[in-house]
Amino acid sequence: MLNDQLVISDVTGPFREPREPVFSYDYSIQRATWAATHAVRVKIALTEELQYVKVKLMGAVTGSPGQQLMLNKLLSRKIGDQKLRIAEAEGWLKERGDVLVPPFTGPLSHYFPQLESWIQAEQDKLRTEIKNTIGLAV
Repeated sequence: MLNDQLVISDVTGPFREPREPVFSYDYSIQRATWAATHAVRVKIALTEELQYVKVKLMGAVTGSPGQQLMLNKLLSRKIGDQKLRIAEAEGWLKERGDVLVPPFTGPLSHYFPQLESWIQAEQDKLRTEIKNTIGLAV
């Protein structure tokens, strides 16, 4: 039996989507049973997801514009990675083919509690990484 574990071979982004208040990341994913890699675009809503996570972790964030940019990049990537894990657990990535993981808002808001529980579980680790990488502390 072949190992059917998902492997991320590349990630690019963040990209600012035109006409949408989101950042997106493009993941190249592969399974041993697939002949080629497939693309997954993960979108992160700026207000409902990124800003929410920033406030939950850091409260009112201060810092230089460069630190804010680095914080947005770090957190949006962490959110994107977690949303990809959630999509995998929900079976969205089982079939071969390109997939879009939209923001967990509106019709997909029932997935947001999974993202929120991840924030709670990882908050100390994320805060430490933010402090060490960017120089911002709570």
